[in-house]
Amino acid sequence: MNLVQRVEHWGDAHHPQWLDLIRIALGAFLCYKGVDFLMNMGTMLDLITNRMSFGSFTSMLMSNYIAFAQILGGILLILGTLTRFACLIQIPILLGAIFFVNSDLYRPFSALALPIIVLLLLILFLVIGNGKWQFLKFREK
Repeated sequence: MNLVQRVEHWGDAHHPQWLDLIRIALGAFLCYKGVDFLMNMGTMLDLITNRMSFGSFTSMLMSNYIAFAQILGGILLILGTLTRFACLIQIPILLGAIFFVNSDLYRPFSALALPIIVLLLLILFLVIGNGKWQFLKFREK
């Protein structure tokens, strides 16, 4: 049994049902943020362009990836389908939010706590997986 299979087995065996409610709430929050990013695409493009020196095509590609990955990942987390994949596509977005967007650690009322909490929850669900409440179950036998 390799490391990934052992982590999956441990996650399946030690998964309380109240964590499924947190997973569903996290998925709903990520869907909301994805729709919010789509509604404010111009603001997000300005933020990406000002913080990082990318070209306009790369900035547009990155902003679309962020919005659609958040919506897709949120839906997958709500359904409990491909939870680990949904977490993997979200983690680079949250790392970017922590290191590039919220880089002002010493300003008052910094909004750094929310991305850190969401990142920790994504890492938790990356390890423990779906849980008992899930729509579809994809497993290799």
